[in-house]
Amino acid sequence: MKPVSWYKSLSSSKERRQEGCFLIEGKKAVEQMLAFHRDSVVELLYTEETVSFYTHTDVNVRIISAQNMKSICTSRTPQDIAAVLQIPADTYTSYLPGKKGKNLLLLERVQDPGNVGSLIRTAAALGYNGVIMSDQCADPFSPKAVQSTAGSLLSVWIRRSGGYLDMAAQLKNDGYVLIAADLSGKESLNFNFKNTGPHILALGNEGAGLSGQALTLCDRTVRVDIVESGAESLNVAACGAILMFTCSRKLESHLSIREKG
Repeated sequence: MKPVSWYKSLSSSKERRQEGCFLIEGKKAVEQMLAFHRDSVVELLYTEETVSFYTHTDVNVRIISAQNMKSICTSRTPQDIAAVLQIPADTYTSYLPGKKGKNLLLLERVQDPGNVGSLIRTAAALGYNGVIMSDQCADPFSPKAVQSTAGSLLSVWIRRSGGYLDMAAQLKNDGYVLIAADLSGKESLNFNFKNTGPHILALGNEGAGLSGQALTLCDRTVRVDIVESGAESLNVAACGAILMFTCSRKLESHLSIREKG
């Protein structure tokens, strides 16, 4: 049996990567993992007060005190349930999966873990299949990022690597169109998806946007027009949500029309 300090250590990036595990907190998030990613669940943690409400005979269960649960969890008001899960293999490599999917997200230097988690959650909700991240992005398995995904973290494949642009270039060679979100983008949300197949939507750093190297690699640049007197810019998570919704719907519509034709 592992000491309580081991669970607490999973808040450290070094320890997570060494142990190959991360911690998720809260009833809804844990239930999401049990429903769709049960094979990744290593252990469930319940407090002595609540264990009688749960029955998961096929998963390892550990009962701990409410005080220990509070010390393990990072949220201000921890709930009475948490879970240890495996970090998927190849997460921190540049090896693309065999089944990549048609809608992908690329994040470059998105440093706020809340934004990273929100973008992963939105990607999963809108049918995106994978997220490629630069190694300067916040770790998607950090406590704040995990909390922001609300149980959606394992619904997409993730690669966080310094070779993120190499992966993007490889995908372009395979027929993916790389679309950059840029304040000075040449196209607005009314852009035409004609002759566009599977795509990668690229989002950059909260303040600086995408690097010149990333923009050079992109096939198209798209902007979200806003009322400048109302706000200087959009949060990257909000911008990403708008563009993911638009791109995924435009692609579905275009492919549907093309198939009928």
